Amino acid sequence: MGTVGTSADGVVGERRQLLNVAYRLLGSVTEAEDAVQDAYARWYGLPQSRQEEILSPGAWLTTVTSRICLDLLGSARARRERYVGAWLPEPLPDRTEWDHAGGTADPTGSSDPADQIVLDESVAMAFLVVLESMTPAERVAFVLHDVFRYPFAEIADTLGRTPAACKQLASSARRRVSGARTPVTATGRADVVRHVKEAWETQDIAALVGLLDPAAVMTADGGGMVGTVLHPVEGGARIARYLLALADRAPGLELLERSVNGAPGLVAQRAGVVMTVAVFDVSDGRVTRIWAVRNPEKLRPWAREG
Repeated sequence: MGTVGTSADGVVGERRQLLNVAYRLLGSVTEAEDAVQDAYARWYGLPQSRQEEILSPGAWLTTVTSRICLDLLGSARARRERYVGAWLPEPLPDRTEWDHAGGTADPTGSSDPADQIVLDESVAMAFLVVLESMTPAERVAFVLHDVFRYPFAEIADTLGRTPAACKQLASSARRRVSGARTPVTATGRADVVRHVKEAWETQDIAALVGLLDPAAVMTADGGGMVGTVLHPVEGGARIARYLLALADRAPGLELLERSVNGAPGLVAQRAGVVMTVAVFDVSDGRVTRIWAVRNPEKLRPWAREG
């Protein structure tokens, strides 16, 4: 799973790759960082003689990180059952937009783990939500093989199963993903999201209803820390009424068009503080899904937005 030298620089240089693997496996920047730190702690805890025996520290670190994630995914199910309301993955900002937002961060030199994650279709919110429906073993097999192109022989070592069993797990996971993908151009999605923003700002309920699919679903994640709907809101008209009621209850709220996990989204902020990050799925020019993350602990990477 990747080859690097045994030098300290080579080992440290694996951090970005490990964070990308762990975030896709866990859907959480915080947990991904913890998993990677744990893997490094185990590496540095090895006697030097053992380190020198390992031909590819990168492969070793990836295997260990993946096993840590596998354990976390197993315990996550019990934690999610105790979670207040819906659980959504942590949304990721795009630092390249900071030039337009007044910031000066340089993503290439940042130590923030969120800045190290490559924003491609494998971190799209719809994709991550589907990954949540998989068993831990399916998720690990699918992400390592289909996203990062690791061979099943190496994945077998991570999962403690045969390569054939890992291939079957990835195949099962692939069927779930294929039914959830709705290809749409970024430009088309951005136009729809912009129109949603404009309709919300002008309190135009007819326009908002027209932009939402009649069977649209909105899921919000407040984590029990902020007020939000605990169950998904179903139906375009109901969602439109809910969104406009928010405008009445939250004076001073400002909507910004921002990329979320690499796709067009909206960020709601008040007095420079990000309150909500919303991601949209669009099909045939209408919004079919809205995921709104309001849990402040999941919005930490957005704290420097503004």
